[in-house]
Amino acid sequence: MNVSSLSKLNEKYSMFRCIAEDLKTDRMKFLFSAEDGLTSSEMETRCSSRILEGYRPVFDAAPIEKMRMAGGKLMGKTNMDEFRFGVFGTNSPFGVPKNPYDPERSCGGSAGGSACAAAVIEDHVSLAVSSGGSICCPASFCGVYGFVPTYGRVSRHGVIDTSGSVDRVGLLSSDPNKLSESFSTISGKDQRDPTSCSQPEFKQKNKRIRTVAVPEEALSDASKDVLSVFNSSLENLRSMDIEIKQIKMPFLKYSMPAFYMLTAAEASTFLASFVGMRYGQQEGDLTLKFDDYFTSIRTEYFGEETKRRILLGTYARTAKQRERYYIKGLKARTQIIDSYKKLFAEYDAVLTPTMPFVPPKFTDISKMTSAESYNATRFIVPPDLTGMPCLSVPCGYSEKLPIGMTLVTDHWMEDPLLTFAKAWGSAFKNKGPEVCL
Repeated sequence: MNVSSLSKLNEKYSMFRCIAEDLKTDRMKFLFSAEDGLTSSEMETRCSSRILEGYRPVFDAAPIEKMRMAGGKLMGKTNMDEFRFGVFGTNSPFGVPKNPYDPERSCGGSAGGSACAAAVIEDHVSLAVSSGGSICCPASFCGVYGFVPTYGRVSRHGVIDTSGSVDRVGLLSSDPNKLSESFSTISGKDQRDPTSCSQPEFKQKNKRIRTVAVPEEALSDASKDVLSVFNSSLENLRSMDIEIKQIKMPFLKYSMPAFYMLTAAEASTFLASFVGMRYGQQEGDLTLKFDDYFTSIRTEYFGEETKRRILLGTYARTAKQRERYYIKGLKARTQIIDSYKKLFAEYDAVLTPTMPFVPPKFTDISKMTSAESYNATRFIVPPDLTGMPCLSVPCGYSEKLPIGMTLVTDHWMEDPLLTFAKAWGSAFKNKGPEVCL
């Protein structure tokens, strides 16, 4: 692989925001990529936002640091929705990542660039941050495996946070075996991130998933083509001696409003530091008054979706609305976690389609309202809201477009998911895109 061929492919698919100047691996064992929301000392980090133009961190994010220590070389920073705010990868000022199966369709978001890179580059692993289906969605749309560990399993040191209680680093790859290898590399305690210091030790015991619960709400809410592929996958699971039972999960309907209230409130707080002072864009009119200067910078350089989330979160945190929205969202999250825990006392995993439809065309996305876009991730928001590990695997195709399904397990139960990924990789024949590097 060389820079020229990768750059040429990137011109077609816009999967990378920037690429390393040299991809030679003489002293390195492998190449990997990372989303633009993870700091890297060798490359500018912008979280796909114009407001962070020129920001060059002096340190690597912990997962990148560990991949380097294991012999990896960072080949580039992948394109994404600005500050991870988006479902279809269309909220980036650096071009929209295009689906390798059909360039007129979405890669998914927010880590669409990482999923595209995992699909078109052989034996590749990409690091990304999940903030509400940000890994599982593009994994499904691009026909690759997307793995998100328990909140706190991987250090978030160096992650440009937008929703601190939700954001967690995961992996995307077309090879399920590489998920286990890379996860062992990036996981573990880190004194620089207190949320990673209370985790139990991870041990690969190759524990199998034997019982799976499928919520009826997911089956009644998916398109016909997705449902057809998903039902065929259930038969494949039964042939793998996995018991499947349909159940009701009425609490799922509360996940979406709770998630968007909590994450918007946190985002409005975390992004308050981006005001054109310490890093990033600082070319405002210095003759303006203090507040006017900040307002001018944020108005010009934040994208529309980012502004929408900041406004929503600021409103939810006001004194009059805090109890009505933010505190209620916290209570709903606790009840949803408790409901999952009761299910896991009886079942090993919960299974749903990853997305309710196949990768949509950009022309169709442009006609969607914000609410319709948000609701597209209704199956995969609950795991991120609760901090539980999840895995999206490709399970079939509709008119050559990939479709995925997602398994969720209890906290710290990554081992059964990784074991399942390997078993499914042997049983399911994955059809990669025609383009390959």
